Amino acid sequence: MSQEMDKALDVLQLTSRTFFIPITRLPDGLKEAVTSAYLAMRAIDEIEDHPDLNKEIKIQLLRGVSLILREPFHADDIRRLFEPWSSILPEVTLLLPEWLELCPEALHIEVYRATAVMADGMAKWCDRHWDIRDVADLNEYTFYVAGLVGLLLNEIWKWHDGTQCDTNLAVAFGRGLQVVNIIRNREEDLAREVDYLPDGWNTDDLYDYARKQLELADQYIQSIQTREIWEFCRIPYVLALGTLKAMELGNQKLTREAVVELVENALASSK
Repeated sequence: MSQEMDKALDVLQLTSRTFFIPITRLPDGLKEAVTSAYLAMRAIDEIEDHPDLNKEIKIQLLRGVSLILREPFHADDIRRLFEPWSSILPEVTLLLPEWLELCPEALHIEVYRATAVMADGMAKWCDRHWDIRDVADLNEYTFYVAGLVGLLLNEIWKWHDGTQCDTNLAVAFGRGLQVVNIIRNREEDLAREVDYLPDGWNTDDLYDYARKQLELADQYIQSIQTREIWEFCRIPYVLALGTLKAMELGNQKLTREAVVELVENALASSK
């Protein structure tokens, strides 16, 4: 394994307990592709959520990334964009050029395009201060920050072995995982005056929305025939479902023991 991949996995382990496990189980080539895609999108997600950047700077950085990735670029273009805020941006964001370089060349266009669209969508909702008025707004926001992940994974699966999946179900897969995170982080979001609930909704409505998305996510996973891809998708799905059930019982997150048990059960039933 290359030093670049070692570094990427170190950062991945620090940023995502959910995705670190399934990514490390992927075969070489596919592992680099998914790691590159995940960390690139996590890099811009950290900009959107950064507690010490004001709205104007977040929009500037996100739109800057989007514009850079839509044209032929050099890694230094991104480094120059980030340089004025390098002392406060997290490592996963500052290393965005390295994550993009990790991507297999055949997938460059797909990863660059999806990351650019996501960054632009994040900038739009940052400008609106995440003012979710109705279900259409919630669908749009969660599409940008998570549904696009599902669509990009579809392209990676196709590149890997020709696996083709329904695009709507792919969006639901990403969206379902994201909505569970929204529920889990609700108190923190309210503390920064951000509320993802549409007007007239209560928490029960958001739980129902999450369950519907996860039902579609299950259909997505069951359509996958390649074992390593099925396992990759199954693990975060099972963890999201387990987290949702735990929160309904009043627990904020899964225990480490519960995570291990859920992952073992998911793999025991693998194709």
